[in-house]
Amino acid sequence: MFEGFALERREGAGAQLHVRYGGSGPAVLLLHGHPRTHATWHRVAPRLVAAGHTVVCPDLRGYGRSSKPPTDAEHRPYAKRAMAEDCVAVMRGLGHRRFAVVGHDRGAYVASRLALDHPEAVSALTVLDAVPIGEALRRCDAKFAASWWHWFFLGQTDKRAERIINADPDAWYRATPAHMGAEAYADYQRAIHDPATVHAMCEDYRAGLGVDRDHDDADQQAGRRIRCPLQVVWATLDDLPDLYGDVPAVWRDWAGDRLEGRPIESGHHIAEEAPEALVRAVRAFWRTTAGQGTRTERPTGPLDH
Repeated sequence: MFEGFALERREGAGAQLHVRYGGSGPAVLLLHGHPRTHATWHRVAPRLVAAGHTVVCPDLRGYGRSSKPPTDAEHRPYAKRAMAEDCVAVMRGLGHRRFAVVGHDRGAYVASRLALDHPEAVSALTVLDAVPIGEALRRCDAKFAASWWHWFFLGQTDKRAERIINADPDAWYRATPAHMGAEAYADYQRAIHDPATVHAMCEDYRAGLGVDRDHDDADQQAGRRIRCPLQVVWATLDDLPDLYGDVPAVWRDWAGDRLEGRPIESGHHIAEEAPEALVRAVRAFWRTTAGQGTRTERPTGPLDH
């Protein structure tokens, strides 16, 4: 897994991140979701290196083998703003001042916050299976609450979620080595069986219901947008289209002059289930954004599989 990649502990901005990186050429930062680790990208990262990119895959703060800073009453140490600052610090430490970012699930919230807070650093942004946290909560209805009830369960502050998850992590987080690959599955297993990681992941959701939403709402009120080209990718076998219909439309008020929507035939974990299609999609997006004027595109047909 990740043959030829370095594996190091790197300084973030208040946390130490477990980081795997390799390759040469234009830099790409890959940010995983919950409850995965950086290993979720093990089928994507080598393909991007082979295509001529430097690829950096960290465990987000609190996740995997990255450090777990003490929290506070507002859960600010686990805000996506804090996680984004970690990522900028790691990338600068590796010599990358400007880079593309791909984020999945919770990592997509970190990726979009990174693009909003550090526009000088992000050349292109791809978000996978996500809409902005503020939008999700603002549009929350009975269907969303029934489908995504875990947001509100994990977001409770009495630590009941930790007690329930730690009683049987395998029953709560269901995945298989056949689905993920043996080494990635082992990394994931190590994470979900660590009570400190489980607590930090719950803190991520607690921040999501509070401080992260506040940051999104403040940006919307200020008219702040993502300046770089934005690609929105969703899995056809997941529930984002059922919840929102036109997924790119949810992002339109957040995007600048270049927005692209792209479905991929896959379940939620696109990097594991459809890595070749994902690599084709992001590389096609980067090619069309490089050296061109701004424009808006919203392809409606699925990518070839």
